[in-house]
Amino acid sequence: MKLCPCSGARKLTPVMSLIKPEALRAAVATPLRLLGLDLGSKTIGLALSDITWQIASPLETIRRRKFSVDVERLFALIDEHAVGGLVLGLPLNMDGSEGPRCQSTRAFAHNVLALRDLPIVLQDERLSTAAVQRMLVEEMDSTRKRRAAVVDKLAAAYILQGLLDRLNLTRS
Repeated sequence: MKLCPCSGARKLTPVMSLIKPEALRAAVATPLRLLGLDLGSKTIGLALSDITWQIASPLETIRRRKFSVDVERLFALIDEHAVGGLVLGLPLNMDGSEGPRCQSTRAFAHNVLALRDLPIVLQDERLSTAAVQRMLVEEMDSTRKRRAAVVDKLAAAYILQGLLDRLNLTRS
């Protein structure tokens, strides 16, 4: 049990916490979707799963301002698209260690959890942005300006798809 900040210090309320990917299906009722997030210092890329958790699609990019404004948009999208859980890209170092960006991602997750009770999974995102940029350059021959406009939400889709593939492999 944790203190739920929105309920005051007098009442103890169970609050969801970060969970392991394997616990996600049990924590999220069907047919709710998952929302993938690629947290950057200037933007938050968002991707949405289908209701069967097979396919991730880029959704939008939020230009970061301050947490309260960012989370207001995030919660509006969660409600609009019937999202039951979040998948946050965890920017591990290449050796698997955690640096300041991981701490920032964990802080974002805990701040979201303080406001809304929903399952959050952290997914290794090493090289996701690099993979998406390479795809945009090599396969789509897109301009730098066009890449900048879509890379964050495509990186979020890459992160979310990685988790969906992992969940669907263990299910078979």
